[in-house]
Amino acid sequence: MPDDAKPTPPPHQQPAPGLPSYYAQPGQSPTSNPLDKLIPTKNTNALLAYYFGVFSLIPCFGLFLGVAAIVLGVRGKRAIKLNPDLPGKTHAAVGIWVGGFSVLAHAVLTVVIAFAMAKQ
Repeated sequence: MPDDAKPTPPPHQQPAPGLPSYYAQPGQSPTSNPLDKLIPTKNTNALLAYYFGVFSLIPCFGLFLGVAAIVLGVRGKRAIKLNPDLPGKTHAAVGIWVGGFSVLAHAVLTVVIAFAMAKQ
């Protein structure tokens, strides 16, 4: 073997084809950290969807954060569909559900307030 040629790593240490390198380090599964089940740092879309969904329950910010939670939750679920070993399935689902509830509740509340002000 020439001196400047590098040997190729074994197949179990090569990243999965078609996936960005940040999903898994060579020789390491994406879910090898036990905390990834609680805080899915490898799937930031799902994590942000969860936080935006929870914070969308704040009255003034709910409509905007709810929409962001839905969008990020769908992106997080899509990333999980591409790589089933990726954590954050529950976080993405909570973000979608709570964000959707928040958007719906804020829309209904806006309509009720508009009708109440129109009657005066």
